[in-house]
Amino acid sequence: MQRREFLKTAAWIVGGSSILGNLSMGQTGSAAPASGKKPNILFILADDLGIDGVSCYGADGLKTPNLDRLAQGGTRFTNAYTAPLCGPSRALMLTGRYAFRTGATNQDATGLMKPSVETMIPTILKPAGYVSCMIGKWGQLPLGAAEFGFDEQLQFKGSGVYWNNEQKRQTYVENGTVKNLRDKEYLPDVMHNYLVDFLTRHRDHPFYAYYSMSHVHGQIAPTPDSAPDSQDLYADNISYMDKLVGKVVSTLEQLKLRENTLIIFVGDNGTATGQAARCTVHGKALSGSKGSMLEGGSLVPLIANWPGKTPAGKVSHDLIDATDFLPTFAGLAGAKLPVKNVLDGHSFLPQLHGQKGEPRKWIFMQLANQWYAREAGWKLNHAGELFDMTNAPFEEPLVPAKTTNPKAIAARKRLQAALDQLNPAGGIRDTGDGTGRHANREENRAIRKDKKK
Repeated sequence: MQRREFLKTAAWIVGGSSILGNLSMGQTGSAAPASGKKPNILFILADDLGIDGVSCYGADGLKTPNLDRLAQGGTRFTNAYTAPLCGPSRALMLTGRYAFRTGATNQDATGLMKPSVETMIPTILKPAGYVSCMIGKWGQLPLGAAEFGFDEQLQFKGSGVYWNNEQKRQTYVENGTVKNLRDKEYLPDVMHNYLVDFLTRHRDHPFYAYYSMSHVHGQIAPTPDSAPDSQDLYADNISYMDKLVGKVVSTLEQLKLRENTLIIFVGDNGTATGQAARCTVHGKALSGSKGSMLEGGSLVPLIANWPGKTPAGKVSHDLIDATDFLPTFAGLAGAKLPVKNVLDGHSFLPQLHGQKGEPRKWIFMQLANQWYAREAGWKLNHAGELFDMTNAPFEEPLVPAKTTNPKAIAARKRLQAALDQLNPAGGIRDTGDGTGRHANREENRAIRKDKKK
């Protein structure tokens, strides 16, 4: 594809808005910071945390005071979306590309991506002078973090690793060396200490830290702060996650790095089904949960805090897509964007500075062989079904196919045009079992049976 043709394609693809602002300035996301001292980026990714687990989003019965303070001092986004399962979600965030391009349509397929094909965030930021680390869950991603450009890493296999009470949870890998998780050693604390060490050693260099937490993925276990007779271990884990966020913020302050560090806190997908029943927002349950293509599967908390840069106490209703982090971070760092692949992300860097920017008109989400395009008030899926999202995230009624509502008809036309342009059916096809989860697992058989009913 010729460069001119590529730019034309990319300009339409990204959320109905132009990406030319990202690609035309010497292939960078934006100009480098005027001060000459590039900002640090701390990206905190919580596991299985929907908006119904964060109190500043209206979660009932769960308290997250440190996250609330970040929101009070920064910008809280109410319409941030990512894939409803952790592997595909992480692939979106790190590559800035949709699943039908990378092949990361399900948990197993995510592990087939190759560094020779896909370029992740640390590789993009390194030429701009950034040192990077990956801490925590590498999840369903292939190989290791080092192969995809991270300078330093502490990673564990699987999900929800806390104590060494199961075979798969007895070790972790630190910079290529396998280490034993000792008795009574809490892995989230090990991860936190590693992050503190990284921040301390690189305080004089711009850094990108990808902090992929264990919390609050199951199986939920007692935390070091849990009472022996605790009756709510899930709330304990929410609190400990929040405590760790607060400790990292304090570390940045002690190292005098806080003023020059953008903190992004986001969930990797919606709340897990086992916890979703007890998690409500202002007394209402969300529509759907982790693993579903309903609102609760993909709607996640997103908080951005950068003292003196992000407006304090602002609530943004702009649509944010998980692919948007890559061009946003590249713009912040003054880094060049890769041109060998089509990028789907759209920078929201102006919004982080309190500017209007060019908000997305729609977002796109896919899991397995299902997908949808969503705009502010409507959602159109792969089957041609249109949903009224006026009362989302609590309700999303199906609009009758023969509706005469002019607003619904116009929305269908807009969203169908978006899907036609993307053409996910023409990309890499899903080869999984249809759930998006790991194939042939016992728990997926019930899901497949339910879908056939």
